[in-house]
Formats: sequence, C-alpha cells, structure tokens
Amino acid sequence: MNYKQGMFKENSFFNQTIVITGGGSGLGKSMAKYLSQLGATIIITSRNFEKLQITAEELQEEIKGVIIPIACDVRDYEQVEKMLGIAYEKCGKIDALINNAAGNFISPTERLSANAFDTILDIVLKGTKNCTLALGKKWIKNQEEGVFLNIVTTYAWTGSAYVVPSACAKAGVLALTRSLAVEWAKYGIRMNAIAPGPFPTEGAWNRLLPGNLKDKFDLKNKIPLKRVGEHQELTNLVAYLLSDFSAYINGEVVTIDGGEWLQGAGEFNFLDQIPEEMWDMLEQMIRAKKGK
Repeated sequence: MNYKQGMFKENSFFNQTIVITGGGSGLGKSMAKYLSQLGATIIITSRNFEKLQITAEELQEEIKGVIIPIACDVRDYEQVEKMLGIAYEKCGKIDALINNAAGNFISPTERLSANAFDTILDIVLKGTKNCTLALGKKWIKNQEEGVFLNIVTTYAWTGSAYVVPSACAKAGVLALTRSLAVEWAKYGIRMNAIAPGPFPTEGAWNRLLPGNLKDKFDLKNKIPLKRVGEHQELTNLVAYLLSDFSAYINGEVVTIDGGEWLQGAGEFNFLDQIPEEMWDMLEQMIRAKKGK
C-alpha cells in the first residue's frame, strides 16, 4: 500500500462519462488520466483547444483511454450549454462533472484593477455556476442522477491576503456546494468539494510563485508533514468522491493539505521553530516561576 499508487480496481468507472473543466493541464490533466485508467470516458474542456488536443492525444497514447477534447469558455453560459450538448451527442450521458477550471495570481489588492478582480471571479465562481446550473437543469429535466465535484481551497473559509479575488470566488463555490447539496439531493444529485493544499503544477506555481520565489518561500516548510502533495493521492480522493463508495457523503469539503491550514490557524503553532535545548531552558524558567 502506497499513497503514490492508485487505490481503485481496474474498470471501476467503466461506462461512466465524466466532464473535467480546466482538464488540459495540471491537476485537471492528472484527474483525467487516472479516471480514464479506471475505464471512464473523459471529456476535458478549456478555452485552449490546441492544449486540449495535445493532452488528449498524449493520454490516449499512454493509457489507451477515451479522452474527448471540447473547447469551452466556462465564463460564457451559451458555450457551456453547447459543450454539454456535444458531450451528450458523443456519449449519450454525463455521470459527473468536476469544476476544476480556475485562475489565480498573487498581488497586493490595491494594485488590482476592477477587470483583473473580475477575471478571477468570472472563471472560478461564474464558471462553476454556469457549468453546475446548465448540467443540473439537464439532469433534473431528464430525471438523471449525477455527481458534482468542486475544487476549492482552504482559504475559502479563512480568507487570504494577496489572493483576495480567488478567496472571494472559492468561498462562493463552497457556499454553492453546500447549498445545492441540500436543494438538489431529492433529484439524486450529490455535490461535494475538495480543498487541496500544495500540489505542484508548472503553470499554477509559476503564476503564484514566479522567478525564485519558489525557492525563497519553500511551501514544504509550511506543512506539518514537510512535503507537498502527490497528484496520485489527490486523484484517489477524486475517484472516491465520484464513486458509489461515497454515496452517503453530500455537501462536504474534504481538505487534503498535510495539515497546512491548521498549521497556520493555531495561535502558537510557530513554536515548532524552537530548538529542543531551548525548551529545556524554558521548562526550567517556568518551574522556577511556579516555585515562587
């Protein structure tokens, strides 16, 4: 048993069709790969069709799965409806949709233009709303059951400086997740979320930590487990939350971050930087004060 290995049996997702937004690269690509290995038909979508084609061809050659690229700007509701229509034409059904498309960058908020702020809100919050509303309506009309899985972040509930548009948008996605989990459960529709910690992807990390910032601010030092995440352990969680094994999980957000957000949340967590010999001195000082 190893967290770098897949945990599901072969063909666990046979005859399943899964749509992944932002599926051409990064975590979306990793999700597409693993779910395809498990037998699912995968539809990957983003604005960049050329990137989607390259990803689809690469994965099809590597794992012999069915990967269908469909261009779509999730910010545009009509494009989302068109993408879902094509998916139904090609596959006959959609069993699950992963709202993974996102945008983010670091900046002091006072430096942001209104358009820059809106760009993140439009991709993350509006894009998730568009995909969820369009497919949810179709499922309800056709009396089909399905699963939504939204990718959020731990600062959806804590907030975070320097990524304020993303924090606002992800908080909205989390609220959408919990709200519709209740409202749409009667239709056989489940909705959950995953809040990943650092899982290195070239594109996202270059935007968030450009230049030598990746070395200067080593994210492993913020994580109690002292490592970043492996894509396979995230995709294992994705597969579980899409499967019938999680049929009683609804409206939940699962954090997978090695304890990162808790490390930052505890008021005295910084004390882990105190060396062992200093603790001996502090203990003696405390005992001396107690004796007075």
